[in-house]
Amino acid sequence: MAASHVPVMLDRVLDLLAPALTSEGAVLVDATVGLGGHSHAVLDRFTGVHVIGIDRDAAALGLARERLGEFAGRVTFVETVYDRIAEVVQEQGHTRVSAVLFDLGVSSMQLDQIARGFSYAHDAPLDMRMGTGDSLTAAEVLNTYSVDDLARVLRVYGEERFARRIAAAVVAERLVQPLETSARLVEIIGRSIPAAARRTGGNPAKRTFQALRIEVNDELNALRGAVPAACASVCLGGRVVTMAYHSLEDRIVKRVFAGLTSTDVPPDLPVVPPELRPTFTLVTRGAEKASVTEATDNRRSRSVRVRAVQRVRDAA
Repeated sequence: MAASHVPVMLDRVLDLLAPALTSEGAVLVDATVGLGGHSHAVLDRFTGVHVIGIDRDAAALGLARERLGEFAGRVTFVETVYDRIAEVVQEQGHTRVSAVLFDLGVSSMQLDQIARGFSYAHDAPLDMRMGTGDSLTAAEVLNTYSVDDLARVLRVYGEERFARRIAAAVVAERLVQPLETSARLVEIIGRSIPAAARRTGGNPAKRTFQALRIEVNDELNALRGAVPAACASVCLGGRVVTMAYHSLEDRIVKRVFAGLTSTDVPPDLPVVPPELRPTFTLVTRGAEKASVTEATDNRRSRSVRVRAVQRVRDAA
């Protein structure tokens, strides 16, 4: 699986990280190490770098350990949610690190493991937990949430236009029999969405599955804490690079980066005092996308949005 995994925008991500990783003893936190594709390339290119690989998915960490085995001694693995990044940095004996990378969303490994229930293309138990020790499952959400709460999840996290119709249909169906498998959910979604809407935009179930995954794993709240913590954890000259795959993730990153790279001083102030200057500067102008060629060759890259910032001043 690791051998067939193609990291998204690999060359560009390495170029964005490079200025922060050239010094001996540099430390990269790969906050979503997954199958270790980006980390492998970093360790191969930058021979003085140590990687701290974080993932909440124990199965992913096991595969990453295998893939990065040749770099033993230069990689530390931590099983946790990435909003604990500041604590992880401290626990590993560092005050600051050189760079942080986020490759957000569900991984190809998680989609490929049918029993995890992330994919609407295969029938499987409605699980969707990234951390198998977590308690909340997609089945529990579907079988216990009220119509209002379920509609909110689908509308906010899935940006689903027909959230209310789907939620009402789910609640009606679970009175007959609790929902346990993805195939039944896909069938309910298909019957709830008008035929005209089903003909465009890909599989009509994708937005509901995205919303359930985000709810089960509390992804957006974790991200809201993780991005500021990552920025606070990098040293002067350090960089934070993010790879988001839907607008909700990208919006959170954009908002945090905007706050760190702007100042509240009046625009007509002739000289901005050093202590009021932004602590970070934008490395990317807006969000960068994959090339047409990569988007054709690697489907996962089609929706990626890459952003990066660099610390230019320590906070007072």
